[in-house]
Amino acid sequence: MEGRRRVLSARNGDTSARLMLVAEAPGARGAERTGIPFCGDASGRNFEKLLEQAGFSREEVFVTNAVICNPQTADGTNRPPSASELAACSRWLRATIELVDPQVVATLGAVALAALGRVDAHGLALKRDCARPQRWMGRWLVPLYHPSPRVAASHRRFEKQASDWQILSALVGKDFPAD
Repeated sequence: MEGRRRVLSARNGDTSARLMLVAEAPGARGAERTGIPFCGDASGRNFEKLLEQAGFSREEVFVTNAVICNPQTADGTNRPPSASELAACSRWLRATIELVDPQVVATLGAVALAALGRVDAHGLALKRDCARPQRWMGRWLVPLYHPSPRVAASHRRFEKQASDWQILSALVGKDFPAD
């Protein structure tokens, strides 16, 4: 991913946030262009809606990705990060989690969930464990679907995703048991 914008800066959010959201990678039409995760594309618009419906603002959360650069095909199309790219970025992901030290980490999609399994094993699967909080590295881990319009059309309707995000409000709001 040499030459790609590294999307990790103060624009990712509050480094003392209680909620960290981890997605797959910056999008070519979104964060690769704007330097802000989930900004400037359809996934970003859905993300903003889900965040708001769960009662959060961008200023209250920290948003990052399993890989901090946009993986693309030769023609500039988004592609999933390779295993070697995920491995290369896993130490940065761990360092980011340790620096922010959030109470809750929510993954947005299967790739992000698998990437956190590289940081520290968790045994979770998105389809089976979506919106089911589990203890992980001294905090809550909540697998959620990616806010992409394609995901909403084929895997989990947007309305169901909005319902899933409500668990984040409860966890961060301390309405959820500590263990």
